[in-house]
Amino acid sequence: MKRTLAGLLALVLGANGLVMMFAGLAWYGAVPGVVTTGPYNPHFVKDIGAVYLVCAGALAWRAWRPAAGQGALVASAVFLILHALIHVADAAVCGNPAGALVRDFPGVFVPALITAWLAWPARARLTPA
Repeated sequence: MKRTLAGLLALVLGANGLVMMFAGLAWYGAVPGVVTTGPYNPHFVKDIGAVYLVCAGALAWRAWRPAAGQGALVASAVFLILHALIHVADAAVCGNPAGALVRDFPGVFVPALITAWLAWPARARLTPA
């Protein structure tokens, strides 16, 4: 199940990254809440699109070869969690915090939570020394 979920999330984040890199203005206008963050900056959108492609690659690697891709997946989870925390901080100071969190939940928080869950190590079996 974890491999399938990693593969599906890789596709979603990869598609998002590609749109950000090659159709950034369309992405900027289509994603709820983005226009409230400031004027469109094509370089910045492409930079973040590149990060999403790296995260997608890590998730794909985890889906294909779980043990080999674990380190990359942890790094991706750290980015996605930090990104989600930035959204929490922004929501805390906006006029409608609950609305901002609900708006961002599917596109920001769900990928971060899933990736963190996938990256979390399985419980180590305790063996006597």
